[in-house]
Amino acid sequence: MTGQTAGDLLRMTDAGRVHHAGTPAEVHALRSFSLAVAPGELVAVMGPSGSGKSTVLHLAGGLDVPTSGEVVLDGVSLGGLSVRKRAALRRRAVGYVFQDLNLVPALTAVENVMLPRELDGVATSTARTEALAALEEVDVADLADRFPEELSGGQQQRVAIARALVGPRRLVLADEPTGALDSLAGEAVMKVLRARVDAGAAGLLVTHDAQHAAWADRVVRLRDGFVVGTTGDLVHGVGRAPAGVVGDVAGGQR
Repeated sequence: MTGQTAGDLLRMTDAGRVHHAGTPAEVHALRSFSLAVAPGELVAVMGPSGSGKSTVLHLAGGLDVPTSGEVVLDGVSLGGLSVRKRAALRRRAVGYVFQDLNLVPALTAVENVMLPRELDGVATSTARTEALAALEEVDVADLADRFPEELSGGQQQRVAIARALVGPRRLVLADEPTGALDSLAGEAVMKVLRARVDAGAAGLLVTHDAQHAAWADRVVRLRDGFVVGTTGDLVHGVGRAPAGVVGDVAGGQR
């Protein structure tokens, strides 16, 4: 990819994130990372623990801001926004599938899916209609009135995905969405994510599983905050790992 195009929903340009900058405990979580994702594309990010994968998702979704470079979501640069404005943009444009699901135990499946829309000021009746449609999309609409404890792990994951897809979400971020599932349930979840991307969303997936990464159009591999390999014409102008690091992972984890 030679540069940003008008159709890109997410653009990260030389994005870096340093924790505790200027102190002895300074940590470079991500270094000079560049990536553009358009609607209809699913990109997988892989790497060992501590490589910067979650940092990519946090920056892409506005949960954090870069200490260097720029992140542009749906035409808006996130670095210059207040916490409140980033949260409003995230509710409108971003669906996040958390590794630990974060379903509210006291709410039913449909109420969990309705929650982000209601927080964004959408009328309850409209939020419920949208939530039921999202549950239908992931094939669990018949479980709408059950509480999380009454659902299997795979069913809970589908509800979490429905919550990420509800309303006008254009970017779906998924952090190890199949980590707690068996192989069959995991493949079903990936099928749902792939279908949503094919329907027009942009997707960014963090995974350790090469089989699940195979559902993506492109794969980027990280180590120690650096890009150490890509599949597809994915990254332009990226920071590269020091000499020797790439060789350590060549042909390794996908």
